[in-house]
Amino acid sequence: MCLAIPARILRIEGNLALVDMAGVKREADIRMVSNARVGEYVLIHAGFAIEKIEEKDAEETLRLFREIA
Repeated sequence: MCLAIPARILRIEGNLALVDMAGVKREADIRMVSNARVGEYVLIHAGFAIEKIEEKDAEETLRLFREIA
């Protein structure tokens, strides 16, 4: 099973983005997601952004993660 975590893009430099995953800031490779922009949410798996996600869906997923933690 794979798990992807929603993250908000804070900064983009080339193919790398600084993302915020529920308060944890990490770098992620964004080359698999076209037209990624600062402020958007992406799903992060193994250090790579694999898909854009709507903000409401990201917030709901993060809320569910907090509930089970």
